[in-house]
Amino acid sequence: MRKRTNSERGFSMIEVLVSMIVMAVIMAATIIEMQPLIQQMHANTAANLILGQLRTARQLSIAKRRDIQVQFIGNNEIKLTQQPIPGVAGGPVVISDLFLNPTVSFRTFAGMPDSPDGFGNAGPVYFGGVVGGPPIMQFQSNGTFVDANGIPMNGSVFVGVANIPTSARVITVLGTTGRIREYNGNGTGWLQ
Repeated sequence: MRKRTNSERGFSMIEVLVSMIVMAVIMAATIIEMQPLIQQMHANTAANLILGQLRTARQLSIAKRRDIQVQFIGNNEIKLTQQPIPGVAGGPVVISDLFLNPTVSFRTFAGMPDSPDGFGNAGPVYFGGVVGGPPIMQFQSNGTFVDANGIPMNGSVFVGVANIPTSARVITVLGTTGRIREYNGNGTGWLQ
């Protein structure tokens, strides 16, 4: 029978334990460092969803030759509704009812200026000079964004993660053309 020497024994329990502790500390530090990145990803996703919803509403209004109403409900819901043709049977049809990630909401941040388009920032959803927007906001078949009276209106939708100004995003709509733009916040200003 052969005797084992120290060089053949493998790792001691202490060495394995120390290695596991080092790995746990590295993983914990990585998770903590990734939190801001994850919050930025949530804000980017929310801005992209809002941008997509508004562009979808505009494109559908042009393609279907119908008014598409846009509603911002609560602090994280966007609803698109196709309006019926006047004098034709049938009612409004909900096209989309989208909720943003719960960590992101319609919000403004203290110290952040108005968007570069300058459509106002008195509230997180601000269209036609009204916080929350007028009750009826819609894209018409020519692509313009109007109120209930058919008057084009400009506006902004601000979103972000609570208490993190660098997560600020704003989507603006130019009423006369229906142009939709997005800007990212850096905590003190806006970048396109």
